[in-house]
Amino acid sequence: MRPDLEAQLLARAARSQAEGRLPSLAAGVVQDGSLSWWCGRGCIDGTPSGSEPDADTQYRIGSITKTFVAVLVMRLREEGRLELDDPLETHVPGTPFGDRSLGQLLAHAGGLTAESPGDWWERTPGVPFDELAQRLTTEHEKLATGTRFHYSNLGFGLLGRVVEVVRGRPWLDCAREEVLEPLGMVRTTPRPEAPAAQGFAVHPWADVVLPEPEEDAVAMGPAGQLWSTLTDLAKYAGVFLGRAPQVLSPETVREMSVPGVVDARPSGWSAYGLGLQVHQRPDGRRLTGHGGSMPGFLASFLVDAEQQTASIVMANATSGLDGTIGADLLDLLKEREPYVVPAWRAVPEQPGDLEIAGPWYWGVTPLAVRLRGLDALDLVPLGPAGRGARFVRVDGAWVGLDGYYAGETLRVVRTPEGAVSHLDLATFVLTREPYEPAAVQPGGVEAPGWRPLC
Repeated sequence: MRPDLEAQLLARAARSQAEGRLPSLAAGVVQDGSLSWWCGRGCIDGTPSGSEPDADTQYRIGSITKTFVAVLVMRLREEGRLELDDPLETHVPGTPFGDRSLGQLLAHAGGLTAESPGDWWERTPGVPFDELAQRLTTEHEKLATGTRFHYSNLGFGLLGRVVEVVRGRPWLDCAREEVLEPLGMVRTTPRPEAPAAQGFAVHPWADVVLPEPEEDAVAMGPAGQLWSTLTDLAKYAGVFLGRAPQVLSPETVREMSVPGVVDARPSGWSAYGLGLQVHQRPDGRRLTGHGGSMPGFLASFLVDAEQQTASIVMANATSGLDGTIGADLLDLLKEREPYVVPAWRAVPEQPGDLEIAGPWYWGVTPLAVRLRGLDALDLVPLGPAGRGARFVRVDGAWVGLDGYYAGETLRVVRTPEGAVSHLDLATFVLTREPYEPAAVQPGGVEAPGWRPLC
């Protein structure tokens, strides 16, 4: 990394620690799949003579834990053990929220209360799931299902229970065996293991601190239990950069990163996918990841898949970490050391659908099929109008990834002789000529075809 970039990253992190009055701050960035820069500021025990954090110092990462639970749920979906449309009742019977789907809970669209019943779960000893379930009533349904974003820690407590029921073992064991061990994350644990930062509250009007309690959240653990380090989270970023297919396929990661319900709180564009926060930057880049907040700790974990970078920021304070530092670190990387894309290479064999490449018309709207390698294509508008989309080959069919045609199938229709007749896209017919009379057009084409207006 260039020395001038290192200096700018350090200056940004130092400013965040000093202006936020954070007892300590650890920050790092990921490039090419590894932690390429990190820094530690302040003292992890809150004393002037204490130790600075390093890349191996643990901080509680709060709601970044939710992304681990989401990964576990999506792994079960990849294995065919569950579907996102499954009602909660299918896997965890007996709650008042049995009609909420797993997908709605992942996206915070289930309408459930933000917090679990009982005392403030983040600062008090947790309870087993059976005891938590007994406290749940219809009063904890706050909004109609699927109508809007409403962040719910309780929803992720329920999702953690789904993982336990389907796997037949604690969700923490699943996280260790399916995520942590395959990635070599040896310093991510449910309780602190030295060296670890002490969590503090900082007095709003004086430069003094108060230690915050650290408890086992038990049934609510899936909402915010884990502790981790810069080194470990840099490895974890590989999952969301598409570099860890042994944990989760890149296709599933892309699905999780699609903005679903909008979070109307930020001044900018922000949304929630499947267990991931999604932020649209002013330059059009899309960042995914999650923030973390527990008494005594704040964290930010952001991934820029396009630039193949990630930022990690952790602090041991209940408040004070500015909300833009993670994105600012990624902006500095993009400006000073932009990602160099791999060199283009021709495919090793001729695509089987080469004959569908090129211009097509939906009625009179010009479009083009652009093949991308062997198993992907783009439908590209050639004029000011038209709906574009990306498609991938799934079990021999072309399935839309985004836009109006997300999830829709593009079929290649052939004549009895085997030649391509037209393309069928969600009942829309695409032909080689505008309203081609010889093609199969819904509603037909009036003879003799195109003619002068008068």
